[in-house]
Amino acid sequence: MMCLLCLLWVPSLAAARSYGLEATAVADGVWVVEGTTENFSPANGGNIVNTGFIETGAGVVVIDTGPSRRYGEALRALIARHSDQPVTHVLLTHHHPDHVFGSQAFPEHTLYMLPRGRELLARDGQAFAENMYRLVGDWMRGTELVVPPNTLSPGVLTVGERRLRLMAFTGHTGSDLVVLDETSGVLFASDLVFYNRALTTPQTPGLAHWAEELQQLRTLPFRVLVPGHGPVSDGDAALAQMADYLSWLDHALTQAARRGLSRSEVMQMAIPERFAAVAGRRYELIRTTTHLYPGYEKAALELLANPEATPGGQ
Repeated sequence: MMCLLCLLWVPSLAAARSYGLEATAVADGVWVVEGTTENFSPANGGNIVNTGFIETGAGVVVIDTGPSRRYGEALRALIARHSDQPVTHVLLTHHHPDHVFGSQAFPEHTLYMLPRGRELLARDGQAFAENMYRLVGDWMRGTELVVPPNTLSPGVLTVGERRLRLMAFTGHTGSDLVVLDETSGVLFASDLVFYNRALTTPQTPGLAHWAEELQQLRTLPFRVLVPGHGPVSDGDAALAQMADYLSWLDHALTQAARRGLSRSEVMQMAIPERFAAVAGRRYELIRTTTHLYPGYEKAALELLANPEATPGGQ
């Protein structure tokens, strides 16, 4: 009887581990696959990211591949349901695991990344993979690191009838690809923008620098913005919230350091009510304090020693 139960249980478990991906058209021939705003967990399989794909007439361009081989395979099947064109380009926006570990599902010659992002993935990818296995468990079964063979340069990439403007930024990880489909006005902002989800900061070169890059995004002629995490935004709403959140966070950490607050005190400080819709805000404040607060403390000490020095923690 026990063996029979095991045989019945295993297929049902496999069926339960389906991402159930769905694509939403945000413009003609442009689809977005929206993830949850939760943290990584066995319940969501790491599906906390937005991916997308664009039909060009000469093939499909994919934006990011998700957190696991299983996700990548589900994404490729989803693309096939919406287009009979082959995948010709897979553009990986940065090296974080939720954006790149589905790449096994796509032909290796289609994978592209900025040169620095490729270097970071080669350096950190194995450690990221081990951590993802720990965080989401069996969802990662069969997932292995794939470093793209192809690199990208900023500029216009023309594929079929689409003009894709590729832009290289650094605010989130040190190498962040942003893609503007000039044909449709859809901006894939990658993790330079989090919307209704708190930003993650482990590799940022600094919050002030990140904020400066957001201002550059606001000058672009986009109609629809796809953030790396959170809902698709018409117009400026996502950028406005992100800029506000970054400004508050940078100012709060600066003032906390000047007041001599401990890290535990910073982790518990009040978060403005206007960010009540931002998921993960307390969790990410704790992580950001660990990542960035030592730099703010150092800057505060330097300001005490030299009051004429330029203020700021990052």
